[in-house]
Amino acid sequence: MDFAFTEEHEELRQAVRRFLENESSEAAVRAAMETERGWDTRVWERMASEVALPGLAVPERHGGAGLGPVELAIVMEEMGRVLFCGPYLSTAVLAVGALEEIADEAAQCELLPEIAAGRLIATVAMADENGRSVAGSPPVRAVQDGTGWRLEGIANFVPDGHVADVVLVPGRAEDGVGLFRVEGGAPRLERSLLPTLDLTRKLARLALSGTPAVRMSTGDAVPGLERVQALAVAALAAEQTGGAQRCLEMATEYARTRLQFGRAIGSFQAIKHKCADMLVQVEFARSAAYHAAFRAADGDGDELITAAHMAKSYCSEAYFQAAAETIQIHGGMGFTWEHPAHLYFKRAKASSVLFGDPIDERRKLAARLGI
Repeated sequence: MDFAFTEEHEELRQAVRRFLENESSEAAVRAAMETERGWDTRVWERMASEVALPGLAVPERHGGAGLGPVELAIVMEEMGRVLFCGPYLSTAVLAVGALEEIADEAAQCELLPEIAAGRLIATVAMADENGRSVAGSPPVRAVQDGTGWRLEGIANFVPDGHVADVVLVPGRAEDGVGLFRVEGGAPRLERSLLPTLDLTRKLARLALSGTPAVRMSTGDAVPGLERVQALAVAALAAEQTGGAQRCLEMATEYARTRLQFGRAIGSFQAIKHKCADMLVQVEFARSAAYHAAFRAADGDGDELITAAHMAKSYCSEAYFQAAAETIQIHGGMGFTWEHPAHLYFKRAKASSVLFGDPIDERRKLAARLGI
């Protein structure tokens, strides 16, 4: 397998970086994270119309670009660098992945073009009460009511679940696990925003009490959900890599320009060691994230799941360590609200436990390998 990026990949990276530098500055991030919605709808609309990012992985027959996991990883890495506030993980990664892997053709034809055009925000309720992804035993129960379905249960830590137009909910039915569509304004659906550490990514709690739903899958949806979870985890690992890289850049730039005792602090051995360790961790994280992305593009489900667990485990710890060291290198200023280092620290911590913390990822990996 060729793990090299092409010229087209680099052009995509540069285009995304230019867009995000203009639309996701630190001031824009701070403004968006203070709102209940969590992002600027104008930026999302421009992202769809100008650079076609919401539909990046949507097939061309449904109005998308027809690209794959490697391109998604590039976009997520660039978004991680600037702490982009927007429903990209929930809509362009989770929802698109679930629709393509599990949903029937009718649902794909209805929802994917709307997502690609930036007109529909969708998400997937895939975590249990502890935030872990459990494809085989989702916390929501599905009961058939005549010709329709009703859902019972609690879905926690749902990205953008408080404002999503459509929520895709894995549910336990008598004939196995299925994927169900719930409208954002459905009756007996209670949505509440969770008070989380990271204000740049909004997570919600969904309480379903006999909520009407439409089944979008046929047969057992567990294999498809496992692949969707792996794709989401791989994309999140790429985002973590982008954040860790930005922390490294902030730390080294400050170490070069901050003077103490008439010398740049980067000339002191302790700071040199911190920056060198950060560089090694960031490079290893990048390798793990890219490996997972290329495995996903290869289409080997077993290899993808294994690579995704490895990437999420390592990238989570590397990002957290890079963010923590960035604060230490900046000294007292790094602890202040005015400096962006704390925003990366909070994103790093929150991302490390989203869909399962590093220990949980290693536990899943060990189970797959029979260790």
